[in-house]
Parts: sequence; C-alpha cells; structure tokens
Amino acid sequence: MGETVVEQSELAGRTALVTGAGQGIGEAVTRALVARGARVAAVDATPDGIEKLAAEFGADVVAHYAADVSDGKAVEAVVDDVERTFGPLDILVNVAGVLRTSPVVDISDEDWERTFAVNSTGVFNASRAAARRMSERRGGCIVTVGSNAAGVPRTSMAAYAASKAAATMFTKCLGLELARSGVRCNVVSPGSTDTAMQRSLWSDEQAPARVIDGDPAAYRVGIPLGRIADPSDVADAVLFLVSDRARHITMHDLYVDGGATLRA
Repeated sequence: MGETVVEQSELAGRTALVTGAGQGIGEAVTRALVARGARVAAVDATPDGIEKLAAEFGADVVAHYAADVSDGKAVEAVVDDVERTFGPLDILVNVAGVLRTSPVVDISDEDWERTFAVNSTGVFNASRAAARRMSERRGGCIVTVGSNAAGVPRTSMAAYAASKAAATMFTKCLGLELARSGVRCNVVSPGSTDTAMQRSLWSDEQAPARVIDGDPAAYRVGIPLGRIADPSDVADAVLFLVSDRARHITMHDLYVDGGATLRA
C-alpha cells in the first residue's frame, strides 16, 4: 500500500509543460503526469483537446495555451506565462508532431518545411526556452518523444524520419550541455502506436494486422511482441524518465516499439 501512495504522489508539486497535449500520446502523457501529482500546462496548436482535459481535471491542467510550437516567440511567451503563473517549470515533454508521407521525389517544399518546423524546430523552441530557466536553477527534466523511424529507414517517410532524427540528436546534445547543471534530457522513441496519426495511414480494416506482421514489399519488419502500442505505453516510459527513479539517466533514447526495429 505504501509503494502505491508514493507512486501516485511522486511528481506532487511539480509543474510540467506538454506540447501536442490535445490528443494521442500528448494527451496520454498529460493524464499520466496528473495521475502522479503534477500540474500540467497543456499546449496544442488547436484548443479543443486541451480544453476537454482542463474540464476533466480542473486546476491540474491549464489549457489556455493554444500555440504553434514552430513559432519561437509564441513558445517563449507560453513558458514565461507558465513560470509567472505557476512557478518554476520542472518538466518539459515535447510531443507535438506532424506526419506527411510521400516518396522523396514527390515531397512538396511545404510538406518538407512544415514537418521540420514542427518536429524539429518545435522541439528546439520549447527545449531552449525551458533549458535557459532550468539550467539557472540547476534542475529539471526534458523528454522528447521521437520515433523509431529516426533510426531505421522507412519508405515514404523521409521527411518525418529525418525530422525525428534531428530532434533526437538535438535532445542528446542538449543533454550533454546541461549535464553539469543537473538538467536531464532524454528521448522516448515509439513505434506504431494507436493514435489518429497512425490511423491516418490505414486504408482498410486489415491495416493493423499488416503493421504487426510486417510488409516485405516496403522493407519493413513486423512487431515481435505482436501488438500495436497504446499511447499509455509511451506515457509510462516518459513518466519513468521524468521521475527521480531515472535520476542517473540522461542522453538516453528509449525505444517503445515492441521490438519492431530489432533495435537496429
């Protein structure tokens, strides 16, 4: 019984900011942080999802932060407001992301630029704003939700994979720079996860089975554990990395993909 109480309150009194909090993995991370006692500033480009979370959780989720993470000034203003209103930011989780699929020869300039603007520059904007403050206080945690596609080539996913690879290496470099200040920076790299983004890739009801079984024509192995991840699986990994249980872990890339990459 005692251990359960500790788990439920392990983040009590801490302030977290989650980007892309309105749906999918971002929503699951927000719920997980609140369940462990944190107050969450929920950021998303559209307000609907984060407003629903605020209505459900009351003062534990603050949802008046509809912001595009690709806008550095907007992100800086959000972090300023969070710290002014709720106190020092202890945790940042970068989840906001977009997926636009296309063979490389057909990628439009707009799709390439938007993918990097959100998936890479968005991570830079939020992490820089948080890191400036955390390093001065000599403490804090930053977790970037990347993708296993950052480490294994995928057909028709060059923009997404490259942007996630950039975000992953950026987070590791930031972790190295901030290590002496006690700020930890890590990456969680999901594989196929049951989100709206994943479902946008499915053309028929057999698509989930093909994801699990693999697709030799696309040079893609299946998922050895035989299941598509739930967003909560990814959120649990984030929870561990921002907790004191991971106090000696930084610059780590934790794959949560059921073995799909064979950890290549």
